[in-house]
Amino acid sequence: MSEGNTACGGGLRLVLTAAMALPMLIFYAVGTLGPLLVSDLGVPTHWLGWLIMSAFGFAALLSLWAGPLVNRLGTRRALAWLFWATAGAYALLASLPGFAGVVLALAVCGIAQALANPATNLLIAERVAPRDKASVVGLKQSGVQVSALFAGLLLPGLALGLGWRGALATLLVPALLLAVLGPRVAPRTHQAKPMSLALHRPNGRLALLMSVQLCVGIVLSSFVTFLGVFATRQGMSPGLIGGLIAGFGVMGIVARTCLTPLGARMADESWLLLALLLLSGVALWLTSLATPERHWLLWAGALGMGLTAVATNAIAMSMVLRDPGFGSPAPAAGMLSVGFFGGFALGPVLFGQLLRGSLGFADAWLALIGVLLLGGVLSLLLYRARQRHRRAPVVAAKPLLRAVE
Repeated sequence: MSEGNTACGGGLRLVLTAAMALPMLIFYAVGTLGPLLVSDLGVPTHWLGWLIMSAFGFAALLSLWAGPLVNRLGTRRALAWLFWATAGAYALLASLPGFAGVVLALAVCGIAQALANPATNLLIAERVAPRDKASVVGLKQSGVQVSALFAGLLLPGLALGLGWRGALATLLVPALLLAVLGPRVAPRTHQAKPMSLALHRPNGRLALLMSVQLCVGIVLSSFVTFLGVFATRQGMSPGLIGGLIAGFGVMGIVARTCLTPLGARMADESWLLLALLLLSGVALWLTSLATPERHWLLWAGALGMGLTAVATNAIAMSMVLRDPGFGSPAPAAGMLSVGFFGGFALGPVLFGQLLRGSLGFADAWLALIGVLLLGGVLSLLLYRARQRHRRAPVVAAKPLLRAVE
């Protein structure tokens, strides 16, 4: 079997998972350690949203050109850029003082976040047999939730002993190791494609899928960023808050590894996206009902969001990788990331502004449920667009068949 169509070994799987996990771990760290950051940096709670925007706003902007850049660099060099940018971000977090220093460090991590999906999708296209692609996409996308599991289980304890900066500095070790060794799983040779800075308009189907991911990004980023603050107000301890994030991560791993192959066997994954978005709305509603006497609702909400909303990004990436109607793998993945990261950048800032209103979290949770309903409508529109595309070739082929006869 050729290098472009090989079985997926353990080393390749590890690098794919780590390439998704390490850049995203900063996001879950903000959610887990949010109360500590607010206290140490001396900033209002809603400023946490600006931290997330600094990373994902930059990532969304870079994602406009990330796909063509990865095609130009090749997967080996793209992976090196990704892991070195991640290591640089953790080094800056450990050394730069003040809120502005954290903003700059997270912006540097945005480089890695922008490269992650195009680089890993292209590597899968090059190295994984077609029959295994959906399951490997689910595995590598679950790396994002591995970072949530790590952040929830280990960062609170490390932060108690080392401080939140010291806890994040420990991640320099795996980041540096992967920067040196990780790119070796990629093909040694690459036929570089010319790169243009011109922006290519996504086709209608990709634009709809990007819009669905924009909605998901708004909801997920807001939920994770402010879950810890909301749980603290309900009297939950830091250790239990870490457990919430860890549970969210575990359910996300299960959902992405199980639901992505399931979606690949469906006639159209758009229906699965719709169902998951509606169930996510139920999970958010349960979260909003939590009180100091009813912490179980926080657990139900966190686990429910992990089982539902988290899986949608892996399913969307699998759709892009398997269906050429969305475009070639790396550029289409980059454009999809524009929508997802754009939502991640906007969500916490908008959510933070709602917290400043008279109803606070009550209004904010309700707004997120509305965003999920909008995503469900867009999923239905995506289904209709894909159905029209599937019927079009049959109609167009008839005149040609008559001519041949």
